[in-house]
This record gives sequence, C-alpha cells and structure tokens, in this order.
Amino acid sequence: MLDISLIMLSAGESSRFNAPVKKQFLRLGEHPLWLYATKNLSSFYPFKQVIVTSGNISYMKRFAPEYHFVKGGNTRAQSLLNALNLVQSEYVLVSDVARVLISKNLFNNIIENYDKADCITPVLKVSDTAIYAQEVIDRDKIKLIQTPQLSRTSMLKKALEQNANFTDDSTAIQAIGGKIWYVQGDELAKKITFKEDLKSLNLPKPSWEIFNGNGFDVHEFGEQRVLLLGGVKVHENMGLKAHSDGDVLAHALIDALLGAAGLGDIGELFPDNDIQYKNADSMLLLQNAYTLVQNYGFELVNADITIIAQTPKMKDFKEDIAFNIAKILKVTPNKINIKATTTEHLGFVGRKEGIAVLVSANLKYFDWMKL
Repeated sequence: MLDISLIMLSAGESSRFNAPVKKQFLRLGEHPLWLYATKNLSSFYPFKQVIVTSGNISYMKRFAPEYHFVKGGNTRAQSLLNALNLVQSEYVLVSDVARVLISKNLFNNIIENYDKADCITPVLKVSDTAIYAQEVIDRDKIKLIQTPQLSRTSMLKKALEQNANFTDDSTAIQAIGGKIWYVQGDELAKKITFKEDLKSLNLPKPSWEIFNGNGFDVHEFGEQRVLLLGGVKVHENMGLKAHSDGDVLAHALIDALLGAAGLGDIGELFPDNDIQYKNADSMLLLQNAYTLVQNYGFELVNADITIIAQTPKMKDFKEDIAFNIAKILKVTPNKINIKATTTEHLGFVGRKEGIAVLVSANLKYFDWMKL
C-alpha cells in the first residue's frame, strides 16, 4: 500500500463566487462544503495524514478534530507549501475542496498509475471548437487540468520552493523537469468557481437547522456625547462610556450574531485595546460582524432585542432603531424586534447609572439553492 497523505485546499477567498457566503462554507446537509469534500475523498484510502488549509483554524477544527489544519497563504501555491511542511509521507494527493464530487473511479485511476511519473494528473479533453485571440486552436492539443493530483512529496515541495505562483501541481513539477502522466478526468470533478456551477452538480440541500445566540452588554453613562442605540440618536449628551462610540445595543447584537454562528465574541473580533476601534462607528462594526457571519454560511432569521434603561424613555425610538438595524443588515424590518423595559428603580440601571441590552438572535444556513 502506498504511503500517501491527503491535502485539501480550503483557504481561498471565493472572490469569483459572488455570493455572501464563501463557497467552502456552503452547507451540504449539515456539513460545510469543505468538510463534505474532505470526508468524501478521505473515505477512499487510509491516508497517513489528512491536512486541510484554512483561513480560520480554530473554527474549522471543531468540525473535524481528527484532521490536521494549517494556515493558508495569500496564494494557492503558498497554502500548499504550508501544508507540505507537515507531510511525512512519500506521496501526497492534493485536491481543491471546490471539487466536491470526486468519484472513487477517478481516485483509483490516479492511484493505479502512481509509478508512471512524478505527478499523476486527471485531464479532460475539449470537445468544442476552441479559439484564442481570434485564431482557432487544435482542440486535440488542449487539456483541461483537474485535481486531485498525486505527486512525489519531495519533488512537489522542491517545485513550490521556487517561489513561482503555480495554479496546479503538475505545472509546478513540470517547471523543474519532472515528468507528468495524464489520466482521464471526470466531469463530476467539476470545480465550483462561480455560483452558476452549483446548478450542474447534484448536491445535498442545506439542512434547516436553527442556531440561537445571546448577547448582553452594559455601558455606563458619563460621556458628553450623543447617546446612540442601534445607530439612532436617542439623546444629545447622555453618552455612554466605551472605547468605541458606546452603542451598547449594537455591541450586544454583535455578540448574539457571533454566538449563533460559533464565531467567538465581540472582544475577539474588535478588541477594546486596539486603537483602530477608538470611537469607532458601532453600526459599521455590526455590518462587518454580520458580513463575517454570512461568509461562514449563515443568514439572519430574526433578532429580539431588549433595552433595559430607566432613562431615557425608549417608546419613541423603537421603530427607528428596528428600521435602522434592518437597513444595516439588509433584512426586512419584521425580522428585528425592539423591546424596552426599566428595572423599577432597582440596581445600577434603576439608579440611572447606565444602560443594558439583552439580545437573542437566530440564524439559519444560507440557502444557496436560491442563487
């Protein structure tokens, strides 16, 4: 049996996918796409190691602690080189998680030809007429390169250390004089690059699970500045003490959204000892936090927000706050509910020393079927 490790590349920014969610975090059933693809390919062989490149190791390893995770680089080549530094096997199989439906037949075809060259690469032939710069090209000479590709680990690492930005393993190895062996590829191994590509693949629908997160924040009165709640001016000079603009409602909502998505808390995302957040616009922070939540495959179901304040009175501001938050999150206002209460003059709120906000937010998986 060959000594092989598996590397799954999953650190890309999905810049061409043009959707709120990064494609590796689309949910197929209950699994993010990167995990679905990794489980599929790793089930074909007892790999020595399974290594996944990642833009957020602490988050991704909670899905599959049995895998090894390594920080991705700025390019595919750098991400792959980072992963190769962990590989301890003679051979390495490298695939992109965006090729989510690798078949057992394709895998076997690659492995069975391991001794033919330094890199075994699946390719597809071009059946249509091909034109480049208004000139017809001989389509029999064109190959569409796919992954996974099987390489000798030492040679692939040597090739990538040349610091060239290769987009696949075979061209890197060929550049240093290595031999390439092509095998028949598979239409099912189509790479998801654009959102339209999803329509050509028979993928499981996202599950209908709901995720709840809670947020609670407190700020003390004491700043001679505008009191903002949900980005709405509630009072001219009853400002709250805070590193940012003191919008306690926005802070609690951020925590609820991050909690529901399993992405930590506001202090990790926007540290209060970081100078860049001094007097920061909390609604911009909320917008950035929700963008992050969307990147990881979620969308808002609803948020229920309770403002706990003895003063000032909130009755005249609740609707404006709900509509402003809805505008920032790009959802309809019916998904945002604002409640207000006092503490009947009990505690620090009752003594009019500050304001507290309690938020409950629900998220669901992004429904990519509607793309």
